[in-house]
Amino acid sequence: MSIETPRRIRRSPEAARENILSAAEGLLLDRGPQALKLVDVAKGAGVSHATVLHHFGSIGEVQTALMEQMIRQLVEQILTAERSDDPEGQLESVGQVLFDAFESAGGARLAAWLELTGEARRLTLVREAVGEVISGPMAQKGISPDRATNLVLVAVSLAMGVGLIGRSLAELVGRPPESTREAAQAFLKAGLAAALQE
Repeated sequence: MSIETPRRIRRSPEAARENILSAAEGLLLDRGPQALKLVDVAKGAGVSHATVLHHFGSIGEVQTALMEQMIRQLVEQILTAERSDDPEGQLESVGQVLFDAFESAGGARLAAWLELTGEARRLTLVREAVGEVISGPMAQKGISPDRATNLVLVAVSLAMGVGLIGRSLAELVGRPPESTREAAQAFLKAGLAAALQE
């Protein structure tokens, strides 16, 4: 009687890298950045440690590739969001997308991870996206680049904060979980209205 051994799935190098990054992202979202260890990533991907090292060289390179992939996804989500034809509606939709992006587990955890590891310098794609918003809908509404930059800084900071602790904080003070986002959006809307009247 022979015992069949399970066959390993052969993947292309690109598919193998994607599988490993997918497992790493799942760990980040489920358990946070402290779970991004070689043994955990390999186990999550269903591969050996040697396979992870073969495709990335080190767990640090897995983390770098994951950061860059998640940043690209976040920026793409913001830039490809459906926008209305009128500049004020465009600004509101960009704000909605920001809050949606950072309320997802990925956006909030990515932001915290980048800050905690000192890797926020990797956000060059975000700088480009911010530049596009400032030179696009905000410029069309006559908002100065300096004022527009301040509005974007506040919007991103509020969206990250809401994404990281907004729901928990609202529940802690006896409010519905969505109330933090609603308050932050009202604050931004008032700031936008003030900028448009200058």
